[in-house]
Amino acid sequence: MTAFFIGIMSGTSLDGIDAVLTQINTQGQTQVIGMVSREFSKPLKQKLVELQTAHTDELHNEALAGSALAMEYALAVKDLLAQEKMVAQKITAIGAHGQTIRHQPNLQNHSAYSWQTLNASLLAELCQINVCADFRNADIAAGGQGAPLVPAFHFAQFADMAPVTITNIGGISNITVITSKTLSDVIGFDCGPGNLLLDTWVMQHQQQAYDHDGQWALSGVVHAELLQSFLSEPYFHMPAPKSTGRDLFNHQWLAAHLKKWSSLQAQDVQRTLLELTAISITQAIQQQNPQGQVILCGGGAKNRFLVERIQALLPQNKVSTSTLTGIDPQAVEGAAFAWLAWAYVNKKPANLPAVTGASRPKVLGAMYIA
Repeated sequence: MTAFFIGIMSGTSLDGIDAVLTQINTQGQTQVIGMVSREFSKPLKQKLVELQTAHTDELHNEALAGSALAMEYALAVKDLLAQEKMVAQKITAIGAHGQTIRHQPNLQNHSAYSWQTLNASLLAELCQINVCADFRNADIAAGGQGAPLVPAFHFAQFADMAPVTITNIGGISNITVITSKTLSDVIGFDCGPGNLLLDTWVMQHQQQAYDHDGQWALSGVVHAELLQSFLSEPYFHMPAPKSTGRDLFNHQWLAAHLKKWSSLQAQDVQRTLLELTAISITQAIQQQNPQGQVILCGGGAKNRFLVERIQALLPQNKVSTSTLTGIDPQAVEGAAFAWLAWAYVNKKPANLPAVTGASRPKVLGAMYIA
């Protein structure tokens, strides 16, 4: 018995929307059937950028952005169904992450929260498919970080490859270390910035959404003192469980570190940011002393130069992308949210308390009926 689910992901770096059609069996094994990607419209992307920091009339603007995001998600679903010659009635549910605009899991006295803007009711209505959303807050209510969300899916999908480390390089990078086929042995946490700062800098100086294959970074040189300034960030030295996002790693964070070196060539900053991403990922992996393969996924896995740097910094491991397992690196996170919707429908806990710090396993999400 299998069922069809769609997962929709739009990441921290605001590089676009991925919609993934999956077929999932009763054991949670997930097969990717197809994927479409769409860029954000410029007005929506601007709204989402503005919502990352406090602005006037924030509540109204967030509601407008949530509805606009639902409409653009719905267009991605429409394109995906047309591409795969699939009808909405065959889809059990859509798992939709929404767009994170605040992530504050460390507030005390039950004040912690993580907020993803999305009008999930509108998305369900537009697609005529049930939508599962709001995946983080059940874990946070139980004392967890609400992130990373994907390790349970990584275990369901890749446990047979153990020992293996799944490394997702989205706007923020995170790792899932699978040492055995025992779920309680899984380790996972956010490493730090993935594509977020790289995309921010290349847009500012090259008016490009991303640095294709890291070619612009490749034209620069690492500035050792700036790199050490970046790596002095306390987050990198915090023990897990931990998670992060644009609340910390943002334009202001970057500008503060650059004050002392304002005359640096822009391409040298890009090269140093790429090294920061590579080092923060590989140091996190090395701290766990993993054996076996390292599988890269997410948009950053398509940055050839970044992949080369990670391979060079992990000579003891075989480093490859999820293409090796038959899944497009860009599709893995979307597939994970399809799986999270499957877990909700089947009332299966989908957080890992050892990863997030939650007090107990929780069924994640809330369902919005079409």
